[in-house]
Amino acid sequence: MSVGSRRSSSRRPRAGGRQGVLGLLLLPAASWYLLFLLAPLLVLAIVSFGQRAPNGGYDPGFSFDQYVNIGTRLTPIINTVLLGLAGTIVCLLVAYPLAYVLASRGGSWKTVLMALIVVPMWTSFLIRTYAWMFILGSNGIPSILEGLGFGPIQLLNTPFAVLLGIVYNYLPLMALPIYISLERLDHSMLEASRDLGAGSLATFRQVTFPLSAPGVISGCLLVFIPVMGEYLIPTLLGGGKTYFLGNALADLFLQSRNWPFGSALATAFVIAMLIVVGIYTWVTRRLSSPGREGSLL
Repeated sequence: MSVGSRRSSSRRPRAGGRQGVLGLLLLPAASWYLLFLLAPLLVLAIVSFGQRAPNGGYDPGFSFDQYVNIGTRLTPIINTVLLGLAGTIVCLLVAYPLAYVLASRGGSWKTVLMALIVVPMWTSFLIRTYAWMFILGSNGIPSILEGLGFGPIQLLNTPFAVLLGIVYNYLPLMALPIYISLERLDHSMLEASRDLGAGSLATFRQVTFPLSAPGVISGCLLVFIPVMGEYLIPTLLGGGKTYFLGNALADLFLQSRNWPFGSALATAFVIAMLIVVGIYTWVTRRLSSPGREGSLL
């Protein structure tokens, strides 16, 4: 037996041993994933093919009727998608200039200023939303505007209040990944763009924004997906008038006790979110591949 074959044979057990250790290290996370994520989704999918029991709940069966009837709940779906997209876009329009200023001109105060953006998230989500109920209520901003002569204005229990609550609560999730992308930019590329005669706007359009696009996409995903399942903000700030998908699911499971229809609606929502995540993964891979930075625009 040659020396090379002895070396290769001696390496195989080590590789197998490393794979075994790696498997043991991944076992707790994989068990947690299977038990608390995939198993509930599997139960949800099974229930979605059943029928509503006479007294509510679930009767075993196999039918696609629940999925056919999803069209009867278009109002909460449309509200969720429209306000979710609007909230994501507004968060992006606010967070990108903020993150850009912090990353480029924050100086030694970068960490402190970024911490101030994150500080509101240290308090309860419920408390922050209740605070906006007081601010937008009749004794808050509307009373000030009425005193200035603008007449009676209702801000609470409107789509505007829901949109404002989404932007306020989810803005840090948009600002953080964008700030990290801008902070890690190669400044030599910006200098090269200026040396080649590009102005500030052209440099931003052709260099800065494409290189920070992964952070933008991550921020949009971190905001859009949780907003699609939002329940508390439309309940408190929308007053039940702006109906979200989360409110529809709560009513189906707790009020009408139509578990199969609620499961079908939730399963369709999960599938839609998986498609969004798949698109996000595909886009980020294209952006991270060599020579793809300029293809975004």
